[in-house]
Amino acid sequence: MSAINNIQKVYFIGIGGIGMSALARYFHSLGKAVSGYDRTSTPLTKELEQSGIAIHYEDNIELAPKDVDVVVYTPAIPASHTELIYYREHNYKVVKRSDILQWITESSFNICIGGTHGKTTITAMTAHLLRDTGYGCNAFLGGISSNYNTNFWSSERNVVVVEADEYDRSFLKLVPDVAVITAMDPDHLDIYGTAQEVENAFVQFSNRVKTGGLLISKYGLKRTADLHATHHYTYSFNDASADVYAANIKVENGAYRYDVIHNEWTLKDVVLNMGGLHNIENSIAAIAVSKYFGIDNDKIKTAVANFKGVKRRFEYWLRNEDHVMIDDYAHHPEELKALISGVRSLYRNEQCTVIFQPHLFSRTNDLAKEFAESLDMADEVILLPIYPARELPMEGVTSELIFNKMKLEHKKILSKEAMQQWVAEHQPKLLVMCGAGDIDTLLQPVKTILESNRR
Repeated sequence: MSAINNIQKVYFIGIGGIGMSALARYFHSLGKAVSGYDRTSTPLTKELEQSGIAIHYEDNIELAPKDVDVVVYTPAIPASHTELIYYREHNYKVVKRSDILQWITESSFNICIGGTHGKTTITAMTAHLLRDTGYGCNAFLGGISSNYNTNFWSSERNVVVVEADEYDRSFLKLVPDVAVITAMDPDHLDIYGTAQEVENAFVQFSNRVKTGGLLISKYGLKRTADLHATHHYTYSFNDASADVYAANIKVENGAYRYDVIHNEWTLKDVVLNMGGLHNIENSIAAIAVSKYFGIDNDKIKTAVANFKGVKRRFEYWLRNEDHVMIDDYAHHPEELKALISGVRSLYRNEQCTVIFQPHLFSRTNDLAKEFAESLDMADEVILLPIYPARELPMEGVTSELIFNKMKLEHKKILSKEAMQQWVAEHQPKLLVMCGAGDIDTLLQPVKTILESNRR
């Protein structure tokens, strides 16, 4: 922690990012002087400002503070960013978010949750279980916990739960005592190049688990034989070949009830009050971590039942006799598959309408076929234009790339405005909105449209 202790003033370029804002909150909680830049004002940046953190929204050297000990930036910031160039040219200490996480976790007991999907929910769930049971932990989340309305909290116990992000190979700077690997499907191929390189990075991540530590990986991962740790076991949704899995799964009043079975213990009648069969699997990983710490069974079960989820992960925006509206961050084909399957498990007899905003030109180009196959699981799909995020357009890459590979009969590509008009006219009873771009800004308008047309 010595590197952290020497920092008194810290400036964040891209402070509104989910990972960056957690670090900003961390430094602010230590009484450090924190300020930052972001491109646009969001509810998250407004919360930071209300807590006393100064933020500006113009890439302007005049507005950037000169008296800072360290400048933290996210890889999503372009190299041409004026402020970033200024700090580098004037020999400030400029580091990535992953470097700060490395400093923070150098002298703590670390639970690092990695994987190409599922990691945000498992991180939030694990941190919640440790907090709700009274065990205690520090948490750096990749989403906003619905229980606590934050992505960071601190504790006197020197245990850190952190989302281990594979983007830009950031997670290879962490040294876990306990690690979870949820998936290693192809993603971020703009960074890795090939699916094999993605897998290689996760193998490297497993090798970073400290001697004597524990690795929990999803059963059936392609490279399981290459994953190494002193202690290693697998988890699964309901495959009894795994070391820990769920059995006797029932749906009761919109919740799931099930048993979690390990070869050394059984946790009976766990109740999860959030949708999505994949979230049962996520809970198994979090429960396994809690059991590793010897936490009482009843406390674990109470904490699971109390878990309200993560903002934008199978989050209900409407649930009444006329409409069900669900929002999810799903932006990878496997996530979409899990999301739609989860919706189907709860609403077997309803027509499922999915509105999806593809995220990144490169991801759309790399995985168009897989996106089409996942979206074909719905009854009706509306595709919005691609959200570019950090990327420039790629020739020939539009939402039509997915659209043309879909076999589904009822599908459309619509602008944001036309989509809202369509919702007003058709009043879908079961509506799922998903994507990692700015589709979240459309949630309230769409909800208002549906609410204003209730019977």
